[in-house]
Amino acid sequence: MAFGVAFSVKANLGVSPISCIPYIYSLKFDLTIGELTILMNSLFVLAQFLILRRKFTLLHLSQMLAVTVFGFGIDLAMMVIDDINANAYVWQLLMCLLSCVLIAFGVFLLVKAKLTYLPGDGLAVVVSDTFNKPFGKLKVTLDSSMVIVGLASSFLFLHRLEGIREGTVIAALLVGSLVRFYNSRILRLDAWLGNDIPGRTALEPLPEGLNRYLVVTISREYGSGGHGIGQAIARKLGIAFYDRELIDITAQQSGFTEDYIRENEQKLAGTLLDELYMQNYAYVQDKLPPSDVLFLVQSKIIRDVGSRGPCVIVGRCANFVLKRNPNCFNVFVHADEEYRRSKIIHEYGVESLVSGKELEKLDRERANYCLKYTGEDWRDATNYHLTVDSSLYDSDEEIADRIIAMIPEDILHPETAPAGLPSAA
Repeated sequence: MAFGVAFSVKANLGVSPISCIPYIYSLKFDLTIGELTILMNSLFVLAQFLILRRKFTLLHLSQMLAVTVFGFGIDLAMMVIDDINANAYVWQLLMCLLSCVLIAFGVFLLVKAKLTYLPGDGLAVVVSDTFNKPFGKLKVTLDSSMVIVGLASSFLFLHRLEGIREGTVIAALLVGSLVRFYNSRILRLDAWLGNDIPGRTALEPLPEGLNRYLVVTISREYGSGGHGIGQAIARKLGIAFYDRELIDITAQQSGFTEDYIRENEQKLAGTLLDELYMQNYAYVQDKLPPSDVLFLVQSKIIRDVGSRGPCVIVGRCANFVLKRNPNCFNVFVHADEEYRRSKIIHEYGVESLVSGKELEKLDRERANYCLKYTGEDWRDATNYHLTVDSSLYDSDEEIADRIIAMIPEDILHPETAPAGLPSAA
């Protein structure tokens, strides 16, 4: 991380948000960037002490050791690369990108070590835990505040803009994304360190005793009628049905409101600001983005309802959550654009005509959600036992009959399957 900061200074395109105040003050006062980094972060540790009081522990104090090493490391890195200069803009930009890569890798290693935080991140964690505020928003607020203070200090002390340029924006947007990239690609480090990855168990096979009931999962394109088909299957088989009912159960078990769940389940962050909130969770080990928490809670609920009795479950990656359950029959429902648009207007009550682009966007949200949390292609037919074009049939009842007829007898009635025989299609 120290070399990342040093290269960002050398690039002369603006430093990262956490370094802009030390950099600007180093141009005014007879102190190095490293010394000012230690001083600024000491104030962050002091703020944590004032908030926590008796709850302040040696673990919080250990941040001082980390930031002291970081601060002197910055000064050492500045000395090592002192002779490196980038005059052409393209070389400055490349050096700026290199600094982001190095800072992100340093953050990745620090988080994986699970020993301490840098004090800025530690302060955001403390405020989040103490006042029950979203960590991602607090991290954005803290970084933005440092940039604002840096801007004000630059004009106050230097009478010009220094240290905050396009490189600052690049670092703010890129470092968190790179940390998430390292998290998704460098997996052996967790195994070596014995780290428990949050959510790793969500897609593991169910214990043997929880596989004895029939579960039909319905994945569907928006407007293809998967909800009605699932209801018809449940009604004909006399088993439980879960779609919107999962929203009520999730609200009871998670603390999320029903409106929040309805707006955010089965899709990822939609705006740049939302993405910034989400990527900030990569800076800490024991905080999960709300979208991850929502997926984990719903995955637990899906496993729970599937273990209590036979049922039909619509959407929410249930086929992947119940992966390798031998009594799970997975169906994907799709239809042509004209059929879907007609159903959306006449059955879903959407007054305006839904365009092909909007349908594509809604399906892409579900596909991206599936890819993130399962690593699988939502539309890949090999992930399902059966795919159905609902536009070819006259009613949900007819489709339900066809689907039920395709379920193998040992899955449809697993309690009657001969002992020792595999209960799978």
